[in-house]
Amino acid sequence: MGRDHYSLKSCTYVRMTKKGSNMTNIGSLLGDAATLMITGMSVVFIFLTILVYLVRLMSKLVPEEVPEPIAAPKKIQKSQSNPSAVSPQVVAAISAAVHQYRASTAK
Repeated sequence: MGRDHYSLKSCTYVRMTKKGSNMTNIGSLLGDAATLMITGMSVVFIFLTILVYLVRLMSKLVPEEVPEPIAAPKKIQKSQSNPSAVSPQVVAAISAAVHQYRASTAK
């Protein structure tokens, strides 16, 4: 009666009935987990450190683009005396577009 076996499909579960063996197993698992965690965190830290230094090196090697000075916008003289009035050509274009839309959706 040292071990109980349970089978589920292809997986086998073994339960240890001795008192000390379970604690040793958990301690071993925790030690392995800590080792894996430290290794993973170290690899990520080293990778990010290398990445930071490579980005700094690239920023020093590649010259910075200097934007061209923006010219002052030219003032446009308005030919219309009333800026809120809409030209008849714009009204005709809008009316034609609305008429065409209504004609196409009415079908």
